[in-house]
Amino acid sequence: MPIEMASLTKLRIANCGLRIQEQQQVRGRGSLAFDPQSAIRNPQSFLIGISCFIILQALAGCSGKSEGGPPRKGEDSAPVPVTVAPVVQKMAEVDLKNIGTVEANATVAVKSQVTAALDKVHFKEGQEIKQGDLLFTLDARSYEAALRQAEANLARDTTQLANAEKEAQRQAELLKKGFASQDAYDQARTAADSLASTISADQAAIDTAKINLSYCTIRSPLQGRTGDYMVDRGNLVKADDVTLVVINQVRPIKVTFSLPQANLPEIQRQMARIKLQVRVCIPGEEDQPETGELVFVNNTVDQPTGTIQLKGLFANIQERLWPGQYVNVTLVLSKQPDAIMIPSHAVQVGQKGQYVFVVKTDSAVEDRPITVDRTIGEESVISKGLSAGEQVVTDGQLRLTPGAKVVIKTSLEAAATAAAKGAAADSAEKKPAATAPAGKNLQGQGPRQ
Repeated sequence: MPIEMASLTKLRIANCGLRIQEQQQVRGRGSLAFDPQSAIRNPQSFLIGISCFIILQALAGCSGKSEGGPPRKGEDSAPVPVTVAPVVQKMAEVDLKNIGTVEANATVAVKSQVTAALDKVHFKEGQEIKQGDLLFTLDARSYEAALRQAEANLARDTTQLANAEKEAQRQAELLKKGFASQDAYDQARTAADSLASTISADQAAIDTAKINLSYCTIRSPLQGRTGDYMVDRGNLVKADDVTLVVINQVRPIKVTFSLPQANLPEIQRQMARIKLQVRVCIPGEEDQPETGELVFVNNTVDQPTGTIQLKGLFANIQERLWPGQYVNVTLVLSKQPDAIMIPSHAVQVGQKGQYVFVVKTDSAVEDRPITVDRTIGEESVISKGLSAGEQVVTDGQLRLTPGAKVVIKTSLEAAATAAAKGAAADSAEKKPAATAPAGKNLQGQGPRQ
């Protein structure tokens, strides 16, 4: 049935062509021109002619190559300009990545050990201080008085002890001569020994008063940076009550991060062999990483998240890392000496997975499936599909088909071409579109009556 319909259509087209030729011979015209009067007199022939024209145009469009479409495989076409990069074999890191948090190496909350009024503050907020620097001075008058009182008690008891020792010696001599009883001697000896113990207590009271007096001068226990004031001058502070200031040690500094527990065995194996390197990058400053070493692996896996906590220690000489800051952490486990690497933007993704366009010796391209093992910065480590020395296309992949010819351009030439195309597109947009002259249609004929 389809064959009969096609034959009938061809027959009608042939008859239509004969009728048109006859009409041309009658009119003596050499071209097909639109005649409104003829269309009115014989509408059936007019419709048949229009249909034949449309069918012929459709057949011509299907048989020919579409203008502007991608060249078919095997057809002769102009080489496609592309940029390429070589497949290199070099050292690559085997690493684990995650987000970490910077924390101070040591944090001290400074509190008063005695109750007194805050007299002076000897630092500014956020100031870098050294160990032993003076921070606060408390009102020490009461503690100075307590020290003087303890010293006076010691002097009094020392004098009494001297007198008691003399009395004990006299009672001992009288006891030898028989002029004194044993009971009198024992009482004198007991009084002397009691005063000796009292002197020891007085000395301890003096030491306590000195310690309390020293607590009125508060010094930094470590090197670091101070926070803001928690208590202002003139306030009464109590012993072990409110925090006066918090000091964070930022040189060195630590970074805390977590990794899946599945990586724990490999981390432990590498730690037993070498010191593992930890590298952190501040977001937006990836080109300036800070390097440290792994110093801590927690003794418990966090059950809700299934991760293990780790810490890295960094010198932080320039103090770029700050407590509470979020950073990107890379834990380097080992180094692969012969890794196959290509630029990451050369990797394409299709229906069959990841692939690259490889430029062969005859300047034709081949779409080759690959397996990407991991990505390091802007490069990808390829575990399967490529060999060192080959060239892969890094720009211009959208115009490529398997077997297409290419011409290799440098990155500078590609950038210049792109800039020229952009300038041409801008000038074309700014140029006004051409319009047909008034009073004429697009076929250049006069106005219809």
